[in-house]
Amino acid sequence: MSKQHSSIRAYGILVHEGAVALVRSSNPNHNPPLWWLPGGGIDFGETPEQSLTREFKEETGLSVTAPALLSVTSDVRKRDNGDRIHTVRIIYTVTWLGGDLTHEVHGTTDHAAWYPIDELDTLNLAEYAREAFQAVVRK
Repeated sequence: MSKQHSSIRAYGILVHEGAVALVRSSNPNHNPPLWWLPGGGIDFGETPEQSLTREFKEETGLSVTAPALLSVTSDVRKRDNGDRIHTVRIIYTVTWLGGDLTHEVHGTTDHAAWYPIDELDTLNLAEYAREAFQAVVRK
């Protein structure tokens, strides 16, 4: 029997020197690999901003500051096991504070990279991330 689940997540758009920080899904079923924004689930008792900075550091090794709310999105999709997940994504723009780009080990992502903004159309980018970038470019 399939289950239903809700998830609230916080993500950040970090643009630095004409490039954006992205992370690659560690799911081997994504072919070509799927890229998305650094961020993730909000732990119990965390604010979205606390979650964002924690997840950003875990997935990229980078410290960020000054989260500014960009948008909130919501979608429902079916997982490979048949369960349905309702995801609410709180998306911020952030400022680079410091750190060196590193890859997460044993997480939902396995690679962090800087991508030039003008090359994003060449990536298999998660739809919510693509829409968020378009909102940033329009500003």
